[in-house]
Amino acid sequence: MKKILPLILLAGVGFLTYSCDNSNDDPVVVNPGQDSDTLPEMKDVNVSLNSSNSYSHVELLNLQNTDVVLVYRKDPNASNAWQLIPKNYKLINNREFGYNFLFNREKVEIYTEGEAPGTLSSSEAGTYLNNQTFRIVLVYANAGKVVGKNTAKVKADVDYNDYNAVVKYYNLDESKVKTVNVN
Repeated sequence: MKKILPLILLAGVGFLTYSCDNSNDDPVVVNPGQDSDTLPEMKDVNVSLNSSNSYSHVELLNLQNTDVVLVYRKDPNASNAWQLIPKNYKLINNREFGYNFLFNREKVEIYTEGEAPGTLSSSEAGTYLNNQTFRIVLVYANAGKVVGKNTAKVKADVDYNDYNAVVKYYNLDESKVKTVNVN
């Protein structure tokens, strides 16, 4: 009995030491904004949307399963302002016009919706259809890797509506933007 008592006492102290561990069980994000199969990339597409292209444009891509596509439209009334699409605009006479996009692994299609584009006035067409610049931004779908005792999804701490925040978060180099002129 005298030989077993110290073993039981040692096991009890070990159990208490392990169970009283006050380390934080919150997940830790390692390498935010990084993944192993993709580099963030940006591409500008200059296009006029008209009846000959069905008021849309298709740009070929090569996406991984872990990529996300963001599409921004350059505001023609501001020097360097980008608006995330989908985006709708109120036109005169209670009409609406907007942009949207679809993507898969091979392509992204940017298109108009709402008011029939052919019914826009020449001023509206100049603002919303002619010489439009869209910036296609490829980023990681999984912005971080979760490490810790608890498994939880990590949401990127970035507002995708804020183009400058996206550039900063993903460390994108705007000087390396590729430009495609469709016009």
